[in-house]
Amino acid sequence: MSRPFLASLQFNGRPFVGWQRQAAGRSVQGEMEQVLAQLAGAPVAAAAAGRTDAGVHAEGLAVSFELPAKWDAPGVLRALNALLPRECWVASVHEMVPGFHARKCAISRRYRYVIGTDRAAASPFRRPFEWALCRPLDFSALETAAAAVRGEHSFEGFSVRGQEKPHHRCRVSDAEWRARGGRGFEFHIEADRFLHHMVRMLVGTMVDIGLHRRDAADMGRLLTSRDNQDTSPPAPAEGLFFVRATYPATAYATSPTREPHDALRDA
Repeated sequence: MSRPFLASLQFNGRPFVGWQRQAAGRSVQGEMEQVLAQLAGAPVAAAAAGRTDAGVHAEGLAVSFELPAKWDAPGVLRALNALLPRECWVASVHEMVPGFHARKCAISRRYRYVIGTDRAAASPFRRPFEWALCRPLDFSALETAAAAVRGEHSFEGFSVRGQEKPHHRCRVSDAEWRARGGRGFEFHIEADRFLHHMVRMLVGTMVDIGLHRRDAADMGRLLTSRDNQDTSPPAPAEGLFFVRATYPATAYATSPTREPHDALRDA
């Protein structure tokens, strides 16, 4: 007998090749599965709500896995945080209903992208976790561009070519820019699904609009495009964070077990 669990995983993406296992390099999935195998005494597969690229961070990546029935949520939380590398930390663990899968059961995912527009963005204490643009942006132009993204669209023009997908449509429930008190801006986006590089390509294009390198009307035109040839280059990976995934209440078997000082929302 085994029990399904859901962990809300935080990690600094700088030393990793991304979430997914790769032929070479450290992956977050590889580190997670190595620890889970120690707990189970056998190989364990871990599934994430979304795939993050090399250098992308997470403050609430939802990760599902199964462990022998002797394990409970408090024990899993303690064990993971004792054994995972220092770049990773688990904020909470839930016991889930049988058949739960972090990717397949998610209702929505949320990302945040951070841009520094002041000179101090180049500081070594900020640069690893934001796009150190160090140039002013037109906030009104950014807001206009983000408004075009909300709703259901085909995002084929904002995705990597060659993806085997039945379709490229995504329902975006939230897309907004927020000011950071003179230090720059944050872009927040939530959708039912995301395509590979979609958020970074959206941000790269909107930044060009905010720099007046292209017109805000380009967003509407690119949302009808079948390729990414006219889309701006993707924003750097270091500014992107996976924030959380949302699941129906019926997917949870128990209340979450959290670290006492965890101030984040549920995975």
